[in-house]
Amino acid sequence: MRQRRPLEAVVALALSACTMTKLQQTAPGPPMNVHETPSVLFAFDNSYARLPDRFFARLNPSSVRAPRLVRLNGALALHLGLDPEALSAPGGVEILAGNRLPGGAEPLAMAYAGHQFGNWVPRLGDGRAILLGEVIGKDGVRRDIQLKGAGLTPFSRMGDGRAALGPVLREYIVSEAMAALGIPTTRALAAVTTGEEVAREQLLPGAVLTRVAQSHVRVGTFQFFAARGDEEALRLLADHVIERHYPEVAKSDQPYLALLDAVVDTQAKLIARWQLAGFIHGVMNTDNMLIAGETIDYGPCAFMDFYDPKTVYSSIDRMGRYAYGNQPRIAQWNLAVLAQSLLPLLGDGKDAAVARAQDAIDSFPGLYNAAYGEGMRAKLGLAQERSGDTELAEDLFTRMADNRADFTLTFRRLSDLPAKDPETDTEIRKLFEDPAAFDDWALRWRKRLTRENIGDEKRQAAMRAVNPAFIPRNHLVEEALKAATAEEDFAPFDTLMTVLASPFEDRPEFSRYAKPPRPEQVVQATFCGT
Repeated sequence: MRQRRPLEAVVALALSACTMTKLQQTAPGPPMNVHETPSVLFAFDNSYARLPDRFFARLNPSSVRAPRLVRLNGALALHLGLDPEALSAPGGVEILAGNRLPGGAEPLAMAYAGHQFGNWVPRLGDGRAILLGEVIGKDGVRRDIQLKGAGLTPFSRMGDGRAALGPVLREYIVSEAMAALGIPTTRALAAVTTGEEVAREQLLPGAVLTRVAQSHVRVGTFQFFAARGDEEALRLLADHVIERHYPEVAKSDQPYLALLDAVVDTQAKLIARWQLAGFIHGVMNTDNMLIAGETIDYGPCAFMDFYDPKTVYSSIDRMGRYAYGNQPRIAQWNLAVLAQSLLPLLGDGKDAAVARAQDAIDSFPGLYNAAYGEGMRAKLGLAQERSGDTELAEDLFTRMADNRADFTLTFRRLSDLPAKDPETDTEIRKLFEDPAAFDDWALRWRKRLTRENIGDEKRQAAMRAVNPAFIPRNHLVEEALKAATAEEDFAPFDTLMTVLASPFEDRPEFSRYAKPPRPEQVVQATFCGT
């Protein structure tokens, strides 16, 4: 990966002048039912709510007419120390819909800014999401509990503050699939319908998603305060992030520079995991990059079927800015924007601060390539790094692109091949329009395997542990969403969730979920749903 635009080239754009405005706190409206029972207990400890008021707007979720639980993630609830039965009961559903506040909640909408498709927007914020508070799970990790689709906030702009059922279920499916694949991500705790409709291109059933994240602090959160010249807020925010996510950097002589280094490293590893899984985010705006290193915002995202680095699914990405092959470069660009936001904290003079920040940003390609290279060797069954491994992988991708080979199936079927018997290559050869293209590459791959001191059985097991059999293929996701929204049939959703919960297991009874789409099933575009 080549180095891209220097830090100073984004400073002028990202620090565009904007008017300082005080966040308007939304009036609470009619009294909300605040009730806590022993069976519906959130042990909230809300660190973000203790920051100054200019970090957010305090307001309650908007009530909905007739909430109904669609699905609850019971395993996640238990991990968070919550009672699934209590959350599934009427009182729990009222909480998940935003009709009732649990004790200890301090609901708020977070303020942030961002670059959206490269364009600077000085004031974004949570336009339809309300953070109820933070809980500490059984693993000792602090996490946000947020309602997405919970109503209007001061940041809603021209939006309605609501969410439709289809996008809520899409986020539920894909975020939980990402978690099962081992990719850092926000999680879905619950989905409820509201008994109300939302207006998009047509009237659609409304819903609320309960989203869980290590935090919702974004690159755009730092941009919000940097653009206003609010150095005090920048320092408070950085201290909050260090204490919450990167406590090890507090011991550094330059903790804010160490924070930047840590975020760069975390993001490099995250994007490498995206690329290794064939995941395309679709809207890599700076307000969609979490400082904690989790994937967020599953609007127009998709997993690639046939390999092509130019693949774009997002209906709003008309220029291919966030195409699969561009994601590492965009991540570095976003981190450069974070670096410029942190400049006031990095040194006594601008030149020294810029130099320090530039060094941090310049480290991204090496960190990314190291993480990606390690992951790719694992996908190819290579336990030891050797010269020529990168070229071997790149040659495979060239042949996959030229022959429209399916990304996921190619690596999964490669996992089944022995080191010395090309006669077993029948199924993987079928994935290539010209099977001879695979044959030529396989000769080199098998020659490389002879330099590995590992038997077939152990190697194949290791490859199957990193090359999934199942991903949330676009046509299957759309099939589940259509059944749920048009027919109120959640059986396809439930079956898909069952399959995706164990992505690395061979399950013949679900063989159709491993297959690429037929021509008439191909999904050409995905949508934000806002």
